[in-house]
Amino acid sequence: MSRESLKRFADLGMPRLTPPLEPGFRPAVLANRAFHRIVHECEKGAPLAIALERSDGAVSTYQTQVLPPNHPMADINLPYVERLVKLLLWQKGGWKITLGGPGDIGNYIKAAYAAEGARAFDADIMGPTINEHPFEVVVTSAGKTPPTQEPALPLGHHLEGCRLGFDLGASDRKVAAVIDGQAVFSEEVVWDPRNQSDPQYHYDQIMEGLQRAAAHMPRVDAIGGSSAGVILNNRMMIASLFRGVPRPLFEARVKDIFLEIQQAWGVPLEVVNDGEVTALAGSLWLQDNCVLGIALGSSEAAGYINSEGSITGWLDELAFAPLDYNPDAPVDEWSGDRGCGVQYLTQQAVFRLAASSGIELAAALPPADKLKAVQVLLEKDDAQARMIFETIGCYLGYAIAHYADFYEIRHLLILGRVTSGAGGTIIEAKAREVLSQEFPALAARVKIHLPDEADRRVGQAIAAASLAKRI
Repeated sequence: MSRESLKRFADLGMPRLTPPLEPGFRPAVLANRAFHRIVHECEKGAPLAIALERSDGAVSTYQTQVLPPNHPMADINLPYVERLVKLLLWQKGGWKITLGGPGDIGNYIKAAYAAEGARAFDADIMGPTINEHPFEVVVTSAGKTPPTQEPALPLGHHLEGCRLGFDLGASDRKVAAVIDGQAVFSEEVVWDPRNQSDPQYHYDQIMEGLQRAAAHMPRVDAIGGSSAGVILNNRMMIASLFRGVPRPLFEARVKDIFLEIQQAWGVPLEVVNDGEVTALAGSLWLQDNCVLGIALGSSEAAGYINSEGSITGWLDELAFAPLDYNPDAPVDEWSGDRGCGVQYLTQQAVFRLAASSGIELAAALPPADKLKAVQVLLEKDDAQARMIFETIGCYLGYAIAHYADFYEIRHLLILGRVTSGAGGTIIEAKAREVLSQEFPALAARVKIHLPDEADRRVGQAIAAASLAKRI
């Protein structure tokens, strides 16, 4: 895939509302929809199916069409499919991709996910790291991809008894004590997990929070938790919280750290991705389903509650999903890819945009303090600080429309430290403006919710307490 093809594809999606501090932003949703129109108008689209298989045997399949090889714009097939596969992989997860359709496209994706390919990071994370299985790409003809098999996880909505809930972020950790659905204690503590090489630090910090919360209840019946990263069956497969831990020690101690905590307490325990708990918090609060939750924190955490009220079992790691198709979009320092959510709907976006706007933040400040410094400027009605949050609001508006092409959404819940204070109100307002001007039908269908300040900061920990069914 050439840079020219990517630019040609990206420029199909010129936004009506340009983010104030990111004039080169090219929303993924607009480029994808323009591509679909071109395929429809040519009346000779070639079918393409993308199936992703996970380690539990679940399969997610996506059906689409691409341009025929003799079409004058056939070169944009590759950026369309490559960006689509990347999104699906981080939305659904999987160690195996099967592409049923044109062989040249399938072979391109296979090369991209090879050991030396452009998406080698994704292949390594999805294969050996998360699914503990070699990553594989299979190219076949249309109609020969495996059928969809989507289990659901009946976690959450358990409110009876005395429960502990925790939420682990890169800048702070939260804990709550909940009795029969009512929080009797909650707290938020700043910590620095990413720079710690000994996982005993993480274990001790989590246990300290749980013990402090437990002191406010007569007993503990169950524990629920959420954390940034990928968690399968209560095992931590990968997380930025543990980036400082050497790989051998991660394998020996970190993967089973939540199982170790469960053994120490001797009660049922369930831990899931923090985005899943964001969605669960929304479902509990709204008493409705089809909730996509997004936490704008140190990273972009996302989670989804489907129409049956269940967690899906998908990864929903939208921090790695592309939102911006600009060939010069900012690069994620971890994956090396451009235009992914981690640079747009997080505190990293605040810092990046602060530099663009001329706001200087001391390099020695911890991330939480850098964010607070920008929020203080906003409270003083600083125009540049306001533009930062307006820009993030534009990102969010186009992101909601993009995600709505892959999720059934009735409610969009936004949480996280970036939404604290006036910044959250500005982000919400700008996102609504984008939806109303660019996607009016979607604006009428999707309700955006920004919880009050208390729920915004500790709501995930309270919702996490409902994950485990007590004995």
